[in-house]
Amino acid sequence: MPVDTKRITIPEDSCHPTLFAKEKETPTNADIKLLKRDDGRKFLDVRPMYVNIGINSEARGSAYIELGGTKVICTVQGPREVTRREEFSLKGQLLCEFKYAPFSRPIRQPHLPTNEDKEIGRIIQLALEPAVILDKFPKARFDIFVIVLEDEGGALASSMTCCSMALVNAGIPMYDIVIGTSLLVVDDTFLVDPLSNESSRQWKSDTDNNGLLTIGYMPNINQLSACDQKGLFELTTLQKSISFAIEICKSVHPVIEKRLKNSVREILDEENATVST
Repeated sequence: MPVDTKRITIPEDSCHPTLFAKEKETPTNADIKLLKRDDGRKFLDVRPMYVNIGINSEARGSAYIELGGTKVICTVQGPREVTRREEFSLKGQLLCEFKYAPFSRPIRQPHLPTNEDKEIGRIIQLALEPAVILDKFPKARFDIFVIVLEDEGGALASSMTCCSMALVNAGIPMYDIVIGTSLLVVDDTFLVDPLSNESSRQWKSDTDNNGLLTIGYMPNINQLSACDQKGLFELTTLQKSISFAIEICKSVHPVIEKRLKNSVREILDEENATVST
């Protein structure tokens, strides 16, 4: 009888090794106070951030952001004329397409957009619409493309900030820039900028306060443009969480503002050098 040399034979009564793995105990609220975060941060610390704009010369505007191990790139195209009659509007339109790169997560992502991608793209679109002066672009549309190159956590919040910077780089009139941040809430404990394994971990909670909160905030006009909640929150805890997340956005805002000002100076210096020559 011929033997298949390419097939690795195994015993018929073998079992998957995960069956013998010890189950990890779910941390309680008391354990959170003593628990160290996986990257060594304190509960209220934000991961190191790197931002850059104008990285794609083929797009009207582009931006790139690194938040720890989370890497996001965004490009903006338009405005372009809306040709379909049912899409006609006296105000301009934003269309955001969000996508996880196939290699961005431990589990390979599909090439086509998933339902999660479409949902996140819709949230980003709703967060950016209040910040852009769309009345100046009737019968026109801007296309925003977001790709997450690596996801260590906080992809939605990073994408909000990255898209806002790309719109500024494109020279589109805006009321304010949108700063995104995420917050993990377990009872009365806040974990700022949680990692993926922290936000997906099942925490034992003594109350109904257990979930992930992501906001988009416009610091100059002091308005909230988006609020995405996953999990259960009591009303008082939700109010405290939003107020605390706003303070985190205010602390991140000077970093983004400084980079945008430097980019304007670089453009002006290039134009002055061209005129002088």
